[in-house]
Amino acid sequence: MNDTLAGWLQILALVGALALTYRPLGDHIAHTLTSAKHLRVERFAYRLGGVDGDADQKWSVYLRSVLAFSAVSVLFLYAFMRLQSHLLLSIGMPAVTPGVSFNTAASFVTNTNWQSYSGESTMGHLVQMSGLAVQNFVSAAVGIAVVAALIRGFTRRKTDRVGNFWVDLTRIVVRVLLPLAFVFAIVLVAGGAVQNFHGVDSISTLIGDHQSLTGGPVASQEVIKELGTNGGGFYNANSAHPFENPNAFTNWLEIYLLLVIATSLPRTFGRMVGDNRQGYAIIAVMGVIWAASVAIVTVNELHSVSSQAGHVAGGMMEGKEQRFGIWGSALFAVSTTLTSTGAVNSFHDSYSPIGGGMTIFNMMLGEIAPGGTGSGLYGILILAIIAVFVAGLMVGRTPEYLGKKLGGREMKFASLYILTTPAIVLVGAGLAMALPGERAGMLNTGAHGFSEVLYAFTSAANNNGSAFAGLTVNTDWYNTALGLAMLFGRFLPIVFVLALAGSLARQQPVPATAGTLPTHRPQFVGLLTAVILIVVGLTYFPALALGPLAEGLS
Repeated sequence: MNDTLAGWLQILALVGALALTYRPLGDHIAHTLTSAKHLRVERFAYRLGGVDGDADQKWSVYLRSVLAFSAVSVLFLYAFMRLQSHLLLSIGMPAVTPGVSFNTAASFVTNTNWQSYSGESTMGHLVQMSGLAVQNFVSAAVGIAVVAALIRGFTRRKTDRVGNFWVDLTRIVVRVLLPLAFVFAIVLVAGGAVQNFHGVDSISTLIGDHQSLTGGPVASQEVIKELGTNGGGFYNANSAHPFENPNAFTNWLEIYLLLVIATSLPRTFGRMVGDNRQGYAIIAVMGVIWAASVAIVTVNELHSVSSQAGHVAGGMMEGKEQRFGIWGSALFAVSTTLTSTGAVNSFHDSYSPIGGGMTIFNMMLGEIAPGGTGSGLYGILILAIIAVFVAGLMVGRTPEYLGKKLGGREMKFASLYILTTPAIVLVGAGLAMALPGERAGMLNTGAHGFSEVLYAFTSAANNNGSAFAGLTVNTDWYNTALGLAMLFGRFLPIVFVLALAGSLARQQPVPATAGTLPTHRPQFVGLLTAVILIVVGLTYFPALALGPLAEGLS
């Protein structure tokens, strides 16, 4: 009874805190993206990079800027890890192997933060701070910059300009991410998270054994890990480690941080298009999906019929921290897989078949409820375009969304966006299951073993980064295959989003008529929710039937 009450209280407190943040943070991000004034530090950054802060870019130039910045970031981070043993604060760590360096560089630049290594025994402090943590900031900013360009496509008319990537990137880091990270890092330290420059210490245990314990600048990386929906942990245990997540309060705070920007961006969308009701409709869809997922996972973990031991223990506690219990673990698991965060405070591999399957399905949705920083909003806006098109087909009318007609060109870009990630997931998982050497890396056989492989490619292609575990992925094949899945899963959709933004920006808005579908009413919320579930269900249902559904039914 006490656990149930505490569980409901933390959910209600989380929803309340996000509701209080929705308007001020959403308005602040909108002002950041639309202000004509540049801060002094921003002007210095523009001069340093040779950027004209007042120039607008065509969508193709914006795209080239995104790709060029990301390519340089991958190369820099790869070199940083390969040279680690020669750097300051390496704390005795050797150079990272080529396969892990490529996989990790691709992972952090794409906002995936998949880790095929143990952080405390692989990365020195300088690489963690100046390599990985920096990418946590800028990869999150890239996602917000891309959705800003898409929103401008809806608001601008008869132009081929969608903004300036370098201005958007700089402003988001300086005005949004850095201030929030600074404040909440202090809160995490006050809550017990570690922040120091200690190396590897040998600790004597109570039974006389010795254990190696690594300190480091944990809290500062932890906060941007959640705030930027990144997920890469300082330690291998991620947010289950007491140095990263000491108690129930910090657990709640980390869930809040990984949701706060993504849930505020619909307000930014409403402000920028001049109709706050559009933002309310989008956040309503996000909220319905999130709430349903929390309910399904929590109920299955509390009352799973798959384990008699689970009944005796009061629920499926295997793989979960006693500090957080089932309610705190399920809430974290749902929130991290519905965003592109990938942080974990429990072992998803040990969840009940339906609970674990739901974490996979959350990522298969495209992580849009509320999704990653920026990527969640542009993902759900693409699905909103699909929903409007479906409604137009029903009544035989050319579809319009926010005053822009959705013709063949726009629908091709939206369709390619929808099809790209499932193709990467299913082809990658199919190849892994077809190769005997890669099947040998599965800890389990049958439906559960297939779920481990499916989860890995779903996590990589959707830029989530969490792991189902039970699968040996630190091999040359998996490091390469998952690294490529992360890169294609991040940048191919961005290509289609920015191309769509350019196509929309060139149009002259059309006035609303009696036949225009209202996209701010409950009917549209229901339509968009149904389209999301049907599109995803039709795409992934066969794969889910072979994995978690088969295991659950057995």
